[in-house]
Amino acid sequence: MIVQDVINYLEELAPLSYAEDFDNVGLLVGDKTAKISGILVTLDTLEAVVDEAINKQCNLIVSFHPIIFKGLKSITGKSYVERTVLKAIKNNIAIYAIHTALDNSDKGVNNIICNTLDLVNTSILIPQKGTIKKLTTYVPIGNANTLRTQLFKAGAGNIGNYDNCSFNAEGTGTYRGNKNSNPTLGKKGELHEEKEIQISVTFNKHIESKLLYTLFEEHPYEEVAFEVTTLDNYNQNIGMGMIGELKEKQSTTSFFEFVKDKMNVSSIKHSEIIKDSIKKIAVLGGSGSFAISAAKRAGADVLITADLKYHDFFSAENDIILADIGHYESEQFTKNFLVDYLSKKITNFAVVLSTTNTNPVKYL
Repeated sequence: MIVQDVINYLEELAPLSYAEDFDNVGLLVGDKTAKISGILVTLDTLEAVVDEAINKQCNLIVSFHPIIFKGLKSITGKSYVERTVLKAIKNNIAIYAIHTALDNSDKGVNNIICNTLDLVNTSILIPQKGTIKKLTTYVPIGNANTLRTQLFKAGAGNIGNYDNCSFNAEGTGTYRGNKNSNPTLGKKGELHEEKEIQISVTFNKHIESKLLYTLFEEHPYEEVAFEVTTLDNYNQNIGMGMIGELKEKQSTTSFFEFVKDKMNVSSIKHSEIIKDSIKKIAVLGGSGSFAISAAKRAGADVLITADLKYHDFFSAENDIILADIGHYESEQFTKNFLVDYLSKKITNFAVVLSTTNTNPVKYL
């Protein structure tokens, strides 16, 4: 197995095309063709984590956060980022970061929090736009069923809880091939009319290359007429944050104790307690002040997130309780999830959970 094989599994879970534009995800250090000796999974890649990888004979680090976030103009060891990258390169250790690609997955960071808190009726809090596309093509009637079936197999036509979705309209196509053409139907140099079906299917943007490859392979024509457009529809399965409900309403006091226990935190920074009980909960792992408005619109009693600043708490405006449980704390179970996921995919060697505590925030 090589590094690229592991990358394929990770991008099956969290395609990089859904990461935020500001982010730096993917293979940050190393050779994608290198053979794997072991995989170490961590929340952050620091020098101590690279040392751990060396000691445990792991030459691939799968990290949630990217160690390289802003551009590096030199790598001389003058910062913790440069020292980490330098040590990884010297020891032939690859580093892959998944970050907001996993944040935006319905199986990712926020789903992990929802599962930890035993929430039900969960859905994406801030669905991502621009991730759904539509393919329209035109094919002879006799080839329509075969082409449509192959497009479905390639992943097209999934809408919410439905699959094999398409729109079809019959019409007449016309064309005339020049002297260099080799028409499947008709003769070169002669105007040809053919009864055709227009097939339209939606698809998630990360499979576009695969879908077009299928189209060109299965379509009978020498020249394939097609259109790809980006839709404004929100994607129900991709986006930041999640919202769900407790199975039973809890008093606010007992709910906060419940969160402390489940999320393994000793204290919670929060806005004024304006509700006696809690039922509907919004969550967003990591820095989540941008989700306050969305959580209020969704009718959440509380938003659990991290990195809220002084003035962010004013935004509660007696509509919602804001709860800051800490950045590391909100994402701490992500590495366990990734170890479980990769261990099910890869059985011929160990996927190791890092034991290095990378939380830079300390409490007295």
